[in-house]
Amino acid sequence: MSRALMLALALGAGAAAHAGPMGFKGSTMAMGDFGPNWREGWVNYALTARDAIGAGGVWMRSDDERVTREFAELTYTRLVRRWNGPHSQANLWFVAGAGPVRGNDFAGTRTMLAPGISADWETTRLYLSAAARLYRAEGLKHDFASVRAGFSFYEVDYDQVQPWLIVEARRMKGLSDETEITPMLRLIHSRYFVEAGVNQMKQARFNFMYIF
Repeated sequence: MSRALMLALALGAGAAAHAGPMGFKGSTMAMGDFGPNWREGWVNYALTARDAIGAGGVWMRSDDERVTREFAELTYTRLVRRWNGPHSQANLWFVAGAGPVRGNDFAGTRTMLAPGISADWETTRLYLSAAARLYRAEGLKHDFASVRAGFSFYEVDYDQVQPWLIVEARRMKGLSDETEITPMLRLIHSRYFVEAGVNQMKQARFNFMYIF
């Protein structure tokens, strides 16, 4: 069994190539996603093997750099279903967020709701995932969707770093007319990963995850 799949099982998440949105019971997970037009950071605490609560923030900007959004949210994450195979794992997740959103094109704040689902599947060497999330407030509709696929270069022992190549396509309604496609190199270890890449618009991207 590869290092990546062992980590997925240990974390209680089915996505070594894009770690699930919560860790094992009693753990705290921190994640970040940083680019020119999208920056997100949050932490959550796993109350059970299937439920986590947390807080985070999202900064969004339109492609023409004229419109921005700042969303601070409290979140709830639920592992809806898990399927374990002899050399694979699949998961279905639900996440919901709520909090104030600010924009540079309207005064004050509005209450934003952000429900979403994601699914992932992984073998010892391959990975697929898809996610969708609705970011809705009065007069605002910034729905988000992404798909990912990737593979590990080789198998390693549990305590070694494993490299993966991940390609992601994502899009956000209302702020972008582009489908952003980003190939990324990921390095994953027992409690963390880091990944970096450059999209087709020559914009850099950096992501991380750490389990405490």
